[in-house]
Amino acid sequence: MKKYFYTILGLVFAGILIYSFSETKFKVSRFKEMAPATSFHQLSIVGIDGKTTLNMKDYKGKFILCVNVASECGYTKQYAALQQLSDTYKEKLVIIGFPCNQFMGQEPGTAEEIQQFCKKNYGVKFPLTQKIDVKGSAQHPVYAWLTQKSLNGKEDVNIKWNFNKILIDPNGNWVKYYGSGVDPLSKEITDYLK
Repeated sequence: MKKYFYTILGLVFAGILIYSFSETKFKVSRFKEMAPATSFHQLSIVGIDGKTTLNMKDYKGKFILCVNVASECGYTKQYAALQQLSDTYKEKLVIIGFPCNQFMGQEPGTAEEIQQFCKKNYGVKFPLTQKIDVKGSAQHPVYAWLTQKSLNGKEDVNIKWNFNKILIDPNGNWVKYYGSGVDPLSKEITDYLK
């Protein structure tokens, strides 16, 4: 009886060791897959058309303003100011809109519906991406970099609502976070572009 007890105890111990090793291996391999980008320019995302890829390296030498956008939000009117900002500083700035439906379901449309809405109502010409999650377990890697100090080297950010904005400098470095209430044409943003 004692022999069986020690055999079972040994098997349980071996099982715990194997499980612990496999969990560690999984975490390490997942970390390698999400190895931190040292520059925003190392990242990419699928465009709203589902075919093109927006490579951030293509925007080297310009500021990039990343905005999580939605079509049915109280801040949706900021699309007009974003387009004006884009037109005014087109030599120095690229604005990228990241449609997101995580805040009260305010971006429910399809990619085509979003594009039509933005173009028809606000004349949006700046790039839009596929619809993504900007927080949570399905957070897109671009937003992981934008919101995690361990990746961007500057600051942790909690995306609280639609039309939060994050500015990246011409070298791909994280510069500043702006909440939804900050007007895209405000001095807080334009001072970097003058």
